[in-house]
Amino acid sequence: MTASRAKVAVLISGRGSNMTALVEAARAADCPYEVALVLSNKAEAEGLTLAAEAGIATLAIPSKPYGADREAHERAVDAALREAGIEVVALAGYMRILTPFLVEAWAGRMINIHPSLLPKYPGLDTHRRAIEAGDAEAGCTVHLVTVGVDEGPIVDQARVPIEAGDTPETLAARVLIAEHQLYPAALAKLVAG
Repeated sequence: MTASRAKVAVLISGRGSNMTALVEAARAADCPYEVALVLSNKAEAEGLTLAAEAGIATLAIPSKPYGADREAHERAVDAALREAGIEVVALAGYMRILTPFLVEAWAGRMINIHPSLLPKYPGLDTHRRAIEAGDAEAGCTVHLVTVGVDEGPIVDQARVPIEAGDTPETLAARVLIAEHQLYPAALAKLVAG
């Protein structure tokens, strides 16, 4: 075990299933990171409760009071991350398109997980798009966050076969299982250098 593990913040907007996978992986003695903070733009996010129950510091910085001023909201998020001594940020279902301010402030130290084999299907509705295209496989990608949506350098990917009769929902359920395995490993890889 390393003497000092990297302090990670996980940013969520909802139930926090990928956040939970990161937290569980961090319990391993040889994990190079610890989840030191779970932050959400929604005070009612289920993941905040799960993180608190796991003994992790949580913080909600609702985006609504900031209206259309996304950068002002991100400045508050950035200040909270720095105050907590965070070294790496993992987006896990954080449903906000980030401004250049936050992306550049954490360049090379912010990752995201996306439910497609990027560069295919950035954005939303990835499973339906993969099925409609007749793809043989789908999957998920962990990538560094850059200003372009889902365009950053790929850290790692996991492939999931598309089966006959798959719906976007059935495919999403299988891809989510792959996400929960891929994300902790990719985060550890990034942190370990």
